[in-house]
Amino acid sequence: MASGNRAVRRSRRDAPMSTSAAPRPLQKALALGDAFIPELPNYYRGKVRENYDLPDGRRILISTDRLSAFDRAIAAIPVKGQVLTQTARWWFEATADICPNHVLDYPDPNVVIGRRLDILPVEIIVRGYLAGTTGTSILTLYRQGAREMYGMRFPDGLRDNQALPQAVITPTSKAFDGGHDEPLSAAGIVETGLLTQAQWNEVSGYALALFARGQALAAERGLILADTKYEFGTDAEGRILLADEIHTPDSSRYWFGESYPERFERGEKPESFDKDFVRNWVVARCDPYKEELPPIPPELIAQTSDVYVRAYETITGQSFLPPPAGEPPLERIRRNLARYF
Repeated sequence: MASGNRAVRRSRRDAPMSTSAAPRPLQKALALGDAFIPELPNYYRGKVRENYDLPDGRRILISTDRLSAFDRAIAAIPVKGQVLTQTARWWFEATADICPNHVLDYPDPNVVIGRRLDILPVEIIVRGYLAGTTGTSILTLYRQGAREMYGMRFPDGLRDNQALPQAVITPTSKAFDGGHDEPLSAAGIVETGLLTQAQWNEVSGYALALFARGQALAAERGLILADTKYEFGTDAEGRILLADEIHTPDSSRYWFGESYPERFERGEKPESFDKDFVRNWVVARCDPYKEELPPIPPELIAQTSDVYVRAYETITGQSFLPPPAGEPPLERIRRNLARYF
């Protein structure tokens, strides 16, 4: 934990960067669209990560640069996978005293070696604000008139993006086979046998403590951690461990603290890391669920890459170390994973 705090506090001079800032020229990096390595066993391709299960109970997770939206990969954003891996690494190290996690090693900037876990069938979403855009978000449901949600009662009169009196857990069922997530309550989770009461107590306790640490460290960087999602799993001994990623720009909603009060009073959307250049461009030109996507301009890809880098540097207070120019990232990853072949 001490190292995590040092990483945050050493860079007070680095004020949070506005999403409207001009992009910094970054060293050109090649995108990692796929990471299939035939020498590695038990391959599984996820939306963003390539996974390999080793015979000894370890799992290799390679974060690609794929940008997933509209139920498919729509682009490859250079260094996105490295940003996600390294941001999660910073947070795993800064929260290891709260909750054990799956990480064993980092042989490459895009790669995690972790314990293979049986993922629990409940996705834990912690929210500190009335926010969200999905069909299961409390803001969406609240706008539709719902006041009883996730086994909790929300009062009338709340405004979009308003801080809640305390952080709440809004769990959903985890759709493993492409189905839709569904809202759950703590009582329903136990009654239906998704988790035992002891498991729910442990998972919910971990989640609230992780979120509190996340909000505190984000505040030191001038950021508001509005909400996030966690995934937990059990190892061979039955221990519950934090899996996947933690507090990354993809799994969490960050707002800029300095501009939040004024924007909230004006009823405006909080300032955030806007990574949706590509998604918004596509939606403006076609129905991405039914039509073929038009070619995406390289400048939009570059803008999105730059935002991911700035998110990493703002969240962690550390300078991003870009990969060597011109080297295909899969060649580097293969070299760093050769001992596992």
